[in-house]
Amino acid sequence: MTRRSAVPPPVTAVLDASSRWLPTRLGEVEQLLRAAIDDHGETLGADAGTTLAAGGKRMRPMLVLLCAGEAGNARSVRAAAATELVHMATLVHDDVLDDAPLRRGQPTVAASSGRDRAVATGDLLLSRAFALLAENGDSRSVALLAAASVALARGELAQRQDAYDVGIDERRYLERCRLKTAALFECACLLGRDDPALREFGAEIGLAFQLLDDVLDVAGPPERTGKARGTDLLDGTVTLPLIEAAAADPELRSLDLRSLDAAAAAAACDRIAATGALEKVRGRALEMVANAKRRLAGSGFEPEQAQLLRLVADGVVQRYS
Repeated sequence: MTRRSAVPPPVTAVLDASSRWLPTRLGEVEQLLRAAIDDHGETLGADAGTTLAAGGKRMRPMLVLLCAGEAGNARSVRAAAATELVHMATLVHDDVLDDAPLRRGQPTVAASSGRDRAVATGDLLLSRAFALLAENGDSRSVALLAAASVALARGELAQRQDAYDVGIDERRYLERCRLKTAALFECACLLGRDDPALREFGAEIGLAFQLLDDVLDVAGPPERTGKARGTDLLDGTVTLPLIEAAAADPELRSLDLRSLDAAAAAAACDRIAATGALEKVRGRALEMVANAKRRLAGSGFEPEQAQLLRLVADGVVQRYS
């Protein structure tokens, strides 16, 4: 059985609804994740272990398993673990680029062990992901995860190029989100089952996930999000809440993100919230989730499998409610 802390509420509803098989399969994923970081030296092993122990929602491996269905085999378990290892690697590398002190309420590898060790840890996690897929002998899975990894890198580069530019528009923002977040959700679904409906389902819930994360960065509170309020603003990352707020309060377009400290970032968050932008972005996320669930209609899924995927989609929006 998987640890409930690895998949916090409300996504645990999915485990309850699939208790005869999914918790056991996720437990196998956790075992593979632990095994993947063993025997790689005391230093790297400790830093990778810290990253794994920090937990997470495990939504991406859950999607692999749900899309594969109850009849899924060892191949889908390995693909699920590989997807989570790529996700973990990107978080470690992102924390290096952002010089982030906290992740999920705990010190980042970059903060506790230094940038060089954090880069090496992320590289280890990424390499172990593809080693797992190589053991499958599954060239399709390797190609899918490789393409998603390239998209993640392109999204990160685009975000760096756009840093501190309050003139970024919604189109550019959404393109970054598709690359940096939605691509791995989409990949997770396709690793489970090759189905065009799942490609669209994964892309929609991935976008919704990112929009909600960006709302939470403005709304907080830190004890629930695991990071300081306004972290995106302090990093110079312009997100949809700020874009929407600036349309209502044009003075926000003159906000100098480079000059912000923690207090000024919190004040800017208050200004963004006061425009009603957070409600608009939440509404957009809800629309995306509804679209995702419509993609499943008539796709040939078993009723239980479709219902479990709908629960995951709902969990994207409800995860901090």
